[in-house]
Amino acid sequence: MKNVKISGLSKVLLLITAVLFASSLFVPMWQIQLEAPQYPEGLVLRLHANKIGGDVEIINGLNHYIGMATLHTENFFEFTVLPYIIGGFVLISVLLIFITKRKAVLYFLFLYVVFVILAAVDFYRWNYEYGHNLDPNAAIKVPGMAYQPPLIGYKQLLNFGAYSIPDTGGWMLTVAGILIFLVVLKEYKFNKNK
Repeated sequence: MKNVKISGLSKVLLLITAVLFASSLFVPMWQIQLEAPQYPEGLVLRLHANKIGGDVEIINGLNHYIGMATLHTENFFEFTVLPYIIGGFVLISVLLIFITKRKAVLYFLFLYVVFVILAAVDFYRWNYEYGHNLDPNAAIKVPGMAYQPPLIGYKQLLNFGAYSIPDTGGWMLTVAGILIFLVVLKEYKFNKNK
């Protein structure tokens, strides 16, 4: 059973997966949108694989008043390693087309799930530190108030509504994960006769 080869359709899905992983490196992966009466057009923080983008300077200016640390790409090691991790996923996806072993695809799915869990934990820790470790000498102090953005979804932070949602690259990574799962499902559930 170890040497069961994957089907042609699974190889096509893995190729699409590789393209999705590669493409995600060139677009924002995550966004935090901020809405408030004084910013009717809204502000957005865009997280790419290798940098922070969007309205960073304006958000840093606002964060200064409430004692939050300013955001700079160089302060996060994640932006150094993430492009290599995703590049590794591209390489694995392509290699699996030639290795053609369904067990290898199962291991890849497990690896990707572990990556997603670790990324979510790291993002939560990142948000927690920035939202709770406030400068005691800040101009605006609200006793008991923290400014941690949500991991995903909506949260009210003083007069700002914060939406934390996937951006284009995040949706690409989501679809890539679904495709890997579909390959595993197809090869193990629907090819039992092999």
